[in-house]
Amino acid sequence: MVKEWSTWLPLMAMVMMFLHVNFIHGEDPYRFYTWNVTYGDIYPLGVKQQGILINGQFPGPPIQCVTNDNLIINVFNNLDEPFLISWNGVEQRRNSWQDGVYGTNCPIPPGKNFTYVLQVKDQIGSFYYFPSLAFHKAAGGIGSINIASRSVIPVPFPPPAGEFSILTGDWFKQNHSDLKAILDGGHDLPFPDGLLINGHGSNGYTFTVDQGKTYRFRISNIGLTTSVNFRIQGHKMTVVEVEGTHTVQNAYDSLDIHLGQSYSVLLTADQPAQDYYIVVSTRFTSQVLTATSTLRYSNSAGSVSGPPPGGPTIEIDWSFNQARSLRRNLTASGPRPNPQGSYHYGLINTTRTIRLANSAPIINGKQRYAINSVSFIPADTPLKLADHFNIPGVFTLGSIPDSPTGSGAYLQTSVMSADFRAYTEVIFENLEDSVQSYHIDGHHFFVVGMGRGEWTPASRLTYNLRDTISRSTVQVYPKSWTALYMPLDNVGMWNIRSQNWARQYLGQQFYLRVYSPVNSWRDESPIPSNVLHCGRA
Repeated sequence: MVKEWSTWLPLMAMVMMFLHVNFIHGEDPYRFYTWNVTYGDIYPLGVKQQGILINGQFPGPPIQCVTNDNLIINVFNNLDEPFLISWNGVEQRRNSWQDGVYGTNCPIPPGKNFTYVLQVKDQIGSFYYFPSLAFHKAAGGIGSINIASRSVIPVPFPPPAGEFSILTGDWFKQNHSDLKAILDGGHDLPFPDGLLINGHGSNGYTFTVDQGKTYRFRISNIGLTTSVNFRIQGHKMTVVEVEGTHTVQNAYDSLDIHLGQSYSVLLTADQPAQDYYIVVSTRFTSQVLTATSTLRYSNSAGSVSGPPPGGPTIEIDWSFNQARSLRRNLTASGPRPNPQGSYHYGLINTTRTIRLANSAPIINGKQRYAINSVSFIPADTPLKLADHFNIPGVFTLGSIPDSPTGSGAYLQTSVMSADFRAYTEVIFENLEDSVQSYHIDGHHFFVVGMGRGEWTPASRLTYNLRDTISRSTVQVYPKSWTALYMPLDNVGMWNIRSQNWARQYLGQQFYLRVYSPVNSWRDESPIPSNVLHCGRA
């Protein structure tokens, strides 16, 4: 027996060394960022404002990464007030600790830093980051997140000659602190003063292309209150990706992008060599705001001329039809080497239906916004920390109902309970005259249906159960409904919110606690060693 073991020991040592070496080299790459957050003077609409800069930049620096990369982002808060950054559309697999909203994280105190440690696990696509506290989003601190496919995963279109990120949306000339004071006083915001394209008003930005080549534009609506329409003079845009889903490659003259949404389009520079307008305009507003940039051919023979091309304004059916035309590319691989159509979302029985209706109540004499009659108020302690440390009195599970009640609105730190690995039908119901836009942190969902009027069980007969897109932000048209199928496959405390930032700030949000009774690192990462403590935690 001793002789047999002595024969095997050298071989076992070699096997262990092989496994050790492969483990080291098999780890996903790390990308390190150091961000210095400061106030600075900005002039996006020609008026001096106090902006939030990251490393002196407005908008902030882009994050370019690859599926499964680990991002180590050390954020130094040099503002005079607490600060948090969140990651719109990054799913934070098993790791709501890094989500960067007040329900999951303590704010970074002035003069201090915090290091986010997150992984873009099993994701591709176009997203963005933003400051989530104190209406800071109205001051800047926003940047793009672009997650490329791994080199071994085929992408369903040839490599473009270049990529451009476009962060666009409405903007106010007032400082964020003044806008916050308006909301704190119980009033709604005024109409925006203009639109921005990458931090500039009209004619402030130029994108240069070579004639005959194809380029990818990643476009996000980072505005506060308004849907926009995006178009490029004389050119078709082919949509290829929506928030991490490769789409059927339909061509569009213009594209509606609702609050918080992101799209990737391909544009071929196949027109005569000159300059062309890039146009963004507001949708569903009585007053139409417009901003332009320039698409410049590198061999351009002339500048832009004439008026910018017009686009849709208040037409809702037009937007409905475009939304329904977005389809999932069933044969393309996503972040993993299997077709996007291999997950048959429409053949899985849902185990729960949640109906969520927005409203705009007056509570205690002040304008508030609510979901199922509950207007969210932040607790004195982040909900995730209170849950982890079993701190009583911070929140109550079930403090928001699964369906509209029709009762009077009230203030509450609203948290809905949910079971890990449940498969849920969520219906957003909009009884108001304005377009709504909702985001769900930590998850993607399948947009199975949209319709006018009131949702009923018979509405399920209209669902697309084969090739709809999955995404993390969806619009709900006026007097209409939008239905989702959502796998609850991510344990944690997750924010469900309006992407209209005034509505979010005044209560149109709540938290979904996705719970697993198994205390396993397989289901949820342990609490970070550098976690910040505040409140009762």
